[in-house]
Amino acid sequence: MCRWAAYVGAPIFLEEIVSRPGHSLIHQSHCATQCHTAINADGFGLAWYGDRPEPGLYRDVMPAWSDPNLRSLTAQVKSGLFLAHVRASTGTATSRNNCHPFTVGRWSFMHNGQIGGYEAFRRDADMMIREDLYAHRKGATDSEALFLIALAEGLDHDPQGALERAAARVIALSRAKGTGPHLRLTAALSDGARLYAVRYATDDHAPTLYHRWSVQRQGRAVVSEPLESDEADWTEVPAGSFCIFEGAEVTLRRFDPLALSRAA
Repeated sequence: MCRWAAYVGAPIFLEEIVSRPGHSLIHQSHCATQCHTAINADGFGLAWYGDRPEPGLYRDVMPAWSDPNLRSLTAQVKSGLFLAHVRASTGTATSRNNCHPFTVGRWSFMHNGQIGGYEAFRRDADMMIREDLYAHRKGATDSEALFLIALAEGLDHDPQGALERAAARVIALSRAKGTGPHLRLTAALSDGARLYAVRYATDDHAPTLYHRWSVQRQGRAVVSEPLESDEADWTEVPAGSFCIFEGAEVTLRRFDPLALSRAA
């Protein structure tokens, strides 16, 4: 599975999350401890927010540990809100367009997980993307499709509800045409003002998610795996949760797309 890390708080150099910690995202890309895929070498990406509403974006297909441009960029760029991702493909090609994060306007999105049997209903999932958003469909991943479906479901004004409705739609497709697990979803997304994250699965194996507030940095890291083995104050997010990170505040809400199906 993929590995990712996000940060919100006082501006810091990206390398303080991406490459400098003992178990940084780059270290996880070739030595992950909490996923079935030990090597994440199918590309990487960064989305960061600065003075403009839309995020900057840098993605490539090289392994994260072997790209000197990535190290140079993270050593020079400061941001108070950014997303970083290393990819382990679940079936789609290794290409820049399939690397996370994905961006549309001010939104950025990255995902760790899978939609069961996605290749069997990829066309059906694409048909769920609203016509005016389909021009943003650059790659072939289930993650990008889920993001664009969520945008069509009202991500701008209701992030949790939009993601729940999008998840419910792809779960229904997976149940009708795919295989289990119908959805495993640990994702981070941002509109440039807040950082959101979700941990959910239709089985008992939701990918891991942790967060930690740093007094020294005055910011919060939200990650697939803790960044330092000797830091004991990482908080694990329970499965079935939608998180809102704003400043030092953390709000956890129940995330239950299947409740929409039961209510229908």
